[in-house]
Amino acid sequence: MKLLAIDCAANLCAACIYDTGVGAELGREVLDLGKGHAEHLMAVIEAALKAASTGYHDLGAIAVSIGPGSFTGLRVGVSTARGLALALKIPAIGVTTLEALAAEGANAFPGRAVLAALDAGREEIHAALYDKTLVETYGPSVTTLAEATTMAIGAEAVLVGTAAPQIAAAAGRAFDTGPAAATADIATYARLASAKGPGERPKPLYLRGADAKPQAGFILPRQDKGNGA
Repeated sequence: MKLLAIDCAANLCAACIYDTGVGAELGREVLDLGKGHAEHLMAVIEAALKAASTGYHDLGAIAVSIGPGSFTGLRVGVSTARGLALALKIPAIGVTTLEALAAEGANAFPGRAVLAALDAGREEIHAALYDKTLVETYGPSVTTLAEATTMAIGAEAVLVGTAAPQIAAAAGRAFDTGPAAATADIATYARLASAKGPGERPKPLYLRGADAKPQAGFILPRQDKGNGA
């Protein structure tokens, strides 16, 4: 089966075609955009299809990174994956950025616990801890640097993700470290989705609510509609 994987969770706008039968990538396209995923994603997908000499109707599933990550990027990626899956009548499979990064850490340091940790700003970290068999034992959750550091030391974990340098600095010691990135390689998402198989429809993983809040001063008072009013 040929699987399309897409990732808009962070700075990259990425797509690849993956042959699940032989476990091999057939073609990819990756742009380092920062922003503007919505304007470029379909062209990126089509470039990956072309590189793999594949058409939409050759696909058997779609994988998508579901976060945590960029609020807008996640919405773009997940809505595109779900729309294509619906149109093509194939499953869409979600993979978190934390599990994808953890898989790369485990590949670099087999048989070790892995702490995937992303800097979320406001002195917060998005984290998930995986044991030596890559079973999730904590998270995905919002945590503090101190809590993440305690977890890393207690598990003797390999560190991955953008918060890895912060955790090592806070611990005052060296750790084995995988990719200190905001997202994993696009083929990692494809491989993990292939192993998962179909499940619930993917939706963005938001560990923290949107920043915007209604301003009470702009809420009009309710007017009773009594007689003669």
